[in-house]
Amino acid sequence: MARRWPVLRSVRVRLMVIALLPMLVLMPLMLGSTMLRWSGKIDDILISKVNGDLTIAEQYLARLMELSGERLDAVAGSVTLRDALDGAGRLDALLTERREALQLDFLYLTTGETGPRGFVPDDWPVVRAALDGRAESAIDILSGVALDRLAPGLAAIAAIPLVQTVAAVPTDRAVETRGMIIHSAAPVTLPDGRRAALVGGRLLNRNLDFIDTINALVYREQSLPQGSRGTATLFLDDVRISTNVRLFEDVRALGTRVSAAVRGRVLDDGAVWLDSAFVVNDWYISAYQPIVDSFGARVGMLYVGFLERPFRQAKTLSVLSVVAVFLLIAAVSVPIFLRWAGRIFRPLEGMTQTIARVEAGDLQARNGDTGDRGEIAQVAGHLDHLLDAIQERDRQLRDWANSLEAKVEERTADLRAANQKLEQTTERLIISEKLAAVGEITASVAHEINNPIAVIQGNLDVARSLLAEKADAVETEFRLIDDQVYRIGVIVSKLLQFARPDEYSGAANVISPGEVVRDCLVLTRHQIEANGIETQVDITSDQRVLMARTELQQVMVNLILNAVHAMPEGGTLHFRVRDVGDPPRIAIEVQDSGTGIPPETLRRIFDPFFTTKQAQGTGLGLSISQTLVSRAGGGIEVRSEPGQGSRFTIFLPVTDLR
Repeated sequence: MARRWPVLRSVRVRLMVIALLPMLVLMPLMLGSTMLRWSGKIDDILISKVNGDLTIAEQYLARLMELSGERLDAVAGSVTLRDALDGAGRLDALLTERREALQLDFLYLTTGETGPRGFVPDDWPVVRAALDGRAESAIDILSGVALDRLAPGLAAIAAIPLVQTVAAVPTDRAVETRGMIIHSAAPVTLPDGRRAALVGGRLLNRNLDFIDTINALVYREQSLPQGSRGTATLFLDDVRISTNVRLFEDVRALGTRVSAAVRGRVLDDGAVWLDSAFVVNDWYISAYQPIVDSFGARVGMLYVGFLERPFRQAKTLSVLSVVAVFLLIAAVSVPIFLRWAGRIFRPLEGMTQTIARVEAGDLQARNGDTGDRGEIAQVAGHLDHLLDAIQERDRQLRDWANSLEAKVEERTADLRAANQKLEQTTERLIISEKLAAVGEITASVAHEINNPIAVIQGNLDVARSLLAEKADAVETEFRLIDDQVYRIGVIVSKLLQFARPDEYSGAANVISPGEVVRDCLVLTRHQIEANGIETQVDITSDQRVLMARTELQQVMVNLILNAVHAMPEGGTLHFRVRDVGDPPRIAIEVQDSGTGIPPETLRRIFDPFFTTKQAQGTGLGLSISQTLVSRAGGGIEVRSEPGQGSRFTIFLPVTDLR
């Protein structure tokens, strides 16, 4: 970071950043959090206001229903109605006159069995309550057919074409034909003593006087800031059937529908919505409350709200004003502060530069007299004294270091020479001990092996003489036994040669690896067949290598027997002899389909005396094989995975000798 922004290495800059941090970082954060809380409080106040507005609208609607019931009850108990019941023809005139006076859309008297033009009044709870002797009013929803039966032409007034509305629940309907009414009924006792009900209702669809009265009552003049306006709406289900919300300048938004989110919360969940909502074409602080009919079902909503834009603009203007004031204060105060702080930081900058020069190697660098008597200037003077002392100590240390370095170099040379002599002596001693041990073991092994070899060779000659002419039938086997006896003798000679290299010498032979592979298959045929192993031979090279034939046979037989042991229940043993690489080499591959070698064992298979066969092996086979191949200028590689078999590859350099 310091390399990319060198200016940040300045102490002055760092201190000024620390000093300005409260004003330029913490204060904006505090102002931001305060403005955020203030904005939240404003939103809470607006929600509280719209909730109060909804309460007023709800109370007005409840009072309207209560007043309708009281007026109808007054008519039901009046002397005029009782007199009209006694005189023929006078009842219809009275009901018509009372309906117009009370501004009802229908008014009729029923005993509960029949109503106007086939309307069945007994289906409605308010009528049943009146027949039981209780006056009652409620909001009810009537179909278009029921409206026309109560008052011809009322269904046409109630019908509202639906307007396609963004975010509303999809619907296939084109017209809302139902009507929402204030349904009231009062008990009446007929002259013959029977109970009847005086039933009346007022249609709320397109009832603009009703909704405008609510709006005027809730949102009086100067109750909202300039630019905002209050609105009220009555919903049948999610359709606006009476509203002062404008779709266009002079067109009310009748037939538009509420959003799916509001519908789900208010109509489906039965909760009150108090939040911002998009109403027709703008955002409003809104309150929605479900309307329940006489059956207890949620059939509509009552809405009040006011335009959000003026409040949002006022908050934005307030935030911009605070930001502008803060920036103005910062623009005036920061330069003054920086100029005043610069005088304080100047001696500190001088010390920083002095230390930088000293670090660069100028031990004569000093602050000098700054003419100031402040605390920082005193620190600068102390720094000069400290640098003088450091310079003197540095000179003394350099002198001591030069003297010590010469002495250390002298003693180090002596130790290096002595250590070299000790290493050479130790190495010779270890080699001598190893050769002595190997020589003793080899002489003993050679003595023990040569005796059985002599017995075998003597008995083989006796067998030939006893068999006489019949010996020709097994001449091949006798020859192979002779070869193996000879091979044992050669191996013993090699061991002696390894133990006593000055007493033995041998010469490599020019051989064909392919022929050696075929010979080894004959030598190990019994073990291969006894284990039920199938062999595959692929020899594509006729090149020759410079190596003792018996040594290559020893290596191959060892690999074959290891492969046989890895396939105790049979398998496939594949041999390949091919040319590879540059410079040219011959690759001899021995691949089995056996159990494979675990990774922890694979790392140690060429270590002397390492074996996994316990008492069945000595652990020298692969180690000797690697040694023999290495002496011929080649190498052995192995690849194996547990359960996938193993592949040993011998690489030998090609020779031009014949």
